[in-house]
Amino acid sequence: MGEKQRAYLSLGSNMGNRALVLQKAVLSIHRKAGRVVKVSSIYKSPAMGFEGEDFLNACIAIDTQNPPEQLLGILLQIEKDFGRERSSTKGYSSRTLDLDIIFYTNEIIRNETLSIPHPSMHERNFVLKPLADIAPQFYHPILQKDIRNLLQQCKDRNNLEKTNHKLFRNREELFGQLQFIAIEGNIGAGKTTMTKMIAKDFNAKLVLERFADNPFLPKFYNDQARYAFPLEMSFLADRYQQFTDDTSQFDLFKSFMVSDYDIFKSLIFAKITLQEEEFNLYRKVFNFMYKEVKKPEIYLYLYQNTERLLENIKKRGRDYEQNISPSYLEKINQGYMDFIKGHPNQNSLILDMSNQDFVHNPADYESVLEALEHNILSFNI
Repeated sequence: MGEKQRAYLSLGSNMGNRALVLQKAVLSIHRKAGRVVKVSSIYKSPAMGFEGEDFLNACIAIDTQNPPEQLLGILLQIEKDFGRERSSTKGYSSRTLDLDIIFYTNEIIRNETLSIPHPSMHERNFVLKPLADIAPQFYHPILQKDIRNLLQQCKDRNNLEKTNHKLFRNREELFGQLQFIAIEGNIGAGKTTMTKMIAKDFNAKLVLERFADNPFLPKFYNDQARYAFPLEMSFLADRYQQFTDDTSQFDLFKSFMVSDYDIFKSLIFAKITLQEEEFNLYRKVFNFMYKEVKKPEIYLYLYQNTERLLENIKKRGRDYEQNISPSYLEKINQGYMDFIKGHPNQNSLILDMSNQDFVHNPADYESVLEALEHNILSFNI
């Protein structure tokens, strides 16, 4: 691969959730073909040359190290991933995703597989209009006119309507539309590791629970009845203080905030560990505090089966955790499930990680990111 080259691509869809298809295609192109540097608005246009649903169209600019033929192969595979099968027969038809290379720098290529610049682009306002959004002064190397002039001279009079949909260039931009993601899970589920990975990869402000500094925690695991109430009250006070501090101060250099806990875990654990009278008192204090804290826009719960949890607990080797019983872990998991079921209006996402290793297997980590991506897009498109 050589130096990065600027390429301009056209995207279209007239099947399924068209805006969602275009956005997922942009993210896929960013990961597989080249860095997406510019995105146009999304436009709606009627089907040309056949009867079908209206298209949504957009253009993007990418910086790629892939030569034109290799770039085309990547785009064709992305189309296939979205259910598109190109036909050798002539004529147009509906399609989930249509990707075309409009320009590849100033190169002129004409062969059996590639025609760059795209031979019909100057005749289609659904290509020229979004292209003018991102490259109005780019000169067509054959026609020797810039995109603005080509658009003005275009004889295509089909109605073109600008939509309110917005495309994000990459996952960092997409995740940055949120303010706060909470990643939760049982003891040993991997929530802290996952939180650190996402914060690092997507420029997020990292908020970690300060459980290791709690002096009551080792004592609690040795004598739960005696230390349960002071432990839970100290956790609540610390979590409340940390939450209010972190959510009231926005970091201008970070895209969003990601935490390895949500303050509601205080009530979940307290219900398991406290006696009824203690819990009733605790809940009164908690309810007062809970009204004041920021709620996550995505509540991600990493589920692990009990056997895997015990393996992880043993592996990380914290002395005060080694006597945790399977029944205690099962009660905690049930507490989380009850919380999620009891808050149907909360945007909760449950992922079963029992047979996955997102630390050492990139595909497992990617599956989590894809789930987050789909969740965000489902609520925004």
